[in-house]
Amino acid sequence: MRYWFPVLIYCLLIIIQSSRPSPECLPHLPYMDKFLHFAGYGLLGALFLRAYKTLSMRNRTGLLVTISILSAFIFGITDEIHQYYVPRRSSDLMDLMADLLGSAFGVFLYQLIHANRYHHAAGVSE
Repeated sequence: MRYWFPVLIYCLLIIIQSSRPSPECLPHLPYMDKFLHFAGYGLLGALFLRAYKTLSMRNRTGLLVTISILSAFIFGITDEIHQYYVPRRSSDLMDLMADLLGSAFGVFLYQLIHANRYHHAAGVSE
């Protein structure tokens, strides 16, 4: 529960946020919404990987990385479909691309940090 609860809460927060009309008071910076998608789904991808590492297949790193990215991306697809039906929201293919790239970045960053911590804890020198 300690590892899956953050995934569930974060997904719920994304759904709540995307159920509201787009905020009009945000500063208009080029591609800001894409950056927010990238960062948000980067965190979701990392949370998925953290949770999947608690399963019996935790030693199958390639599989965990793949399903973590896919899980976050599939959630992104469902959220974009959901946004299509929310007034003053839209569904955007480029948002999906930012979700996918952000998910991959978050997963790989989490894996890199986790691997570095493991090597330092094990006393492995560079």
